[in-house]
Amino acid sequence: MNITRIKNWIFDLDNTLYSARDGVFGQIKARMALFVANHLDLHLDDARRVQTNLFHRYGTTLRGMMVEHQIDPVTFMKFVHDVDLSAMPINPNLVTAIKALPGQKIIYTNASRFHAERVLRHLTLADEFGHIFDIMAADFVPKPNPAPYQQLLTQQTIDPHSAVMVEDMVENLHPAKQCGMTTIWIDEESSSDTTPDFVDHRINNLSDFLHRILAA
Repeated sequence: MNITRIKNWIFDLDNTLYSARDGVFGQIKARMALFVANHLDLHLDDARRVQTNLFHRYGTTLRGMMVEHQIDPVTFMKFVHDVDLSAMPINPNLVTAIKALPGQKIIYTNASRFHAERVLRHLTLADEFGHIFDIMAADFVPKPNPAPYQQLLTQQTIDPHSAVMVEDMVENLHPAKQCGMTTIWIDEESSSDTTPDFVDHRINNLSDFLHRILAA
C-alpha cells in the first residue's frame, strides 16, 4: 500500500486500537446485558439472549433498546462504558506507528465520545486523533448503515479515495469500500479462509502492519 496518497486514516476503536483478547470489550458486553436485565426485569441469562438478538437485528444493542424500549441513550452509554481499563496494555510500537502516519487521523466508533476519549488517553494516543465521530454524531445510526459514513466524509471534507478505514468487524468495511476507501480488516479470531472482496488488506496485528507499510 502506497501511504503517500493517504490523507485520512479512519480507525475503529474497540478491538481495533486494542486487542479483543484484552477483556475490555468483554466488560462492555457484560454491562450491556446487565443494563438490559435491569431495564426489562429479566434474568441475566435471558438478558444476554435479548442483547445478542438486538445487536444482530439493529447493529448495536443501543439502537435496538432505543427502537423497542425507548431508553435514554446517554444513560445507556454511561452505564455500559463504566469499565476498568487497567487490564488494557499500552502498545508502544502501535503508538509509534500511529504517530508516524501522515495525514489526519480520525476515530469512527459505534461507542460514545466519552468512552473513546477515555480509551485514547489510556493508550497515550489522545493527541494523535483530530476528530472523533461517535454514535451521537451519527444520530445513533450505527455502522454498517451507509448513511453515517457519507456524513463523516462530508463533515470532514474527506476524499474517500485518499482515505483508509481500519476495522475489526468485517461487515463494517463494506460501506467504506463502496465509498471508495481502502479497507483494512483486523482479523484476530476468524477461522474462515475466505476474504471478502471489499477487504483490501486482512491482517492480524495492526502494529506490525503499520510499521511494514511505513518502512516500504
